[in-house]
Amino acid sequence: MADTASETLKRTPLFDLHVELGGKVVPFAGYEMPVQFEGVKAEHLWTREKAGLFDVSHMGPCFLFLKEGLGQPGAHEKISALIERLVPSNIAGLKPGQGRLTVLLNQDGGILDDLIITRMPDPSLEGMLYIVVNGAVKTEDWALIERELGGEAMLQRADDRMLVALQGPEAEAVLAPHFPEAADLSFMRCAYVQRGSEKFMITRSGYTGEDGFELLLPNNEVGLGIVKDLLADERVKPIGLGARDSLRLEAGLCLYGHDMDPSRDPVEAELQWVI
Repeated sequence: MADTASETLKRTPLFDLHVELGGKVVPFAGYEMPVQFEGVKAEHLWTREKAGLFDVSHMGPCFLFLKEGLGQPGAHEKISALIERLVPSNIAGLKPGQGRLTVLLNQDGGILDDLIITRMPDPSLEGMLYIVVNGAVKTEDWALIERELGGEAMLQRADDRMLVALQGPEAEAVLAPHFPEAADLSFMRCAYVQRGSEKFMITRSGYTGEDGFELLLPNNEVGLGIVKDLLADERVKPIGLGARDSLRLEAGLCLYGHDMDPSRDPVEAELQWVI
């Protein structure tokens, strides 16, 4: 008999592939996600030495853009002024294609979430930001953003796509044949790639302490084909949530719900550098 609780869990576009690869699936942030494949320690060490591929499609990628004036002079300053009502960081100062880790705050300065905000690199998309929030609170984050900024900006969810992280010292060498643009990116920079009707976001970022990339891919055979091609490389193995957490912890990276929450402001959470 099926577990009624599990029936409400969502699945990422890569769920069937996880099962095919022998992933041990557990509930996480409202999704059925692989906690491990080969084992947490083995996957942790592989990512440190080679390249690991993580499914992070449960996260909250989205695009926030002006309702009027997109692509016009001053558009970035306008969208930055809006989002800076909710975060304490300098978003206006981002260069084209640059991203920044920051925190979403409540009216008392408590931390509602940590998120990465990236300025789109294409001049025609001035006035648009690419934002990735945490999966467990994405619905609440998006509701807050729309409630506070909805009069002047629109939020387009992108969590129906594939979001994967390729992390480790071999990540650039693995990814470059598929996306040559990746090799030109420095840390916390992005590329917006269009091939025919398909669009891809590539950011040089991740949450393992290793060099690597996050890829927002279409939820179709094109996106799935890219994931399978990456996994076919002998330098790449699929990595589960267990090693993602141990890698994050070893690197000293904060985790929402543990190191920060609405009861702490950025200074209390030792994140004063985001201000």
